[in-house]
Amino acid sequence: MSNLANVIQHLRKEREQARRTVEHLDEALKALGSLGGLRRWVGRAQTVGKKRRTMSAAARKRIAAAQRARWAKWKAARRNK
Repeated sequence: MSNLANVIQHLRKEREQARRTVEHLDEALKALGSLGGLRRWVGRAQTVGKKRRTMSAAARKRIAAAQRARWAKWKAARRNK
């Protein structure tokens, strides 16, 4: 029984140490984030939950037609060289 109590005590000490480590990591991340080096990543992380816009079928067709026209123009220019 005393062995079990020692194990529990040891686990509680480890848990407290892990909690302190997490707090230190949070403080470090907060300090680094305030330097401005992570602004792009912070903004991107916040937009993860937002719904993306969808494109209509007509818009996709217009874009595809424009791209086909660009490729045709490029291929024609290469053939004439």
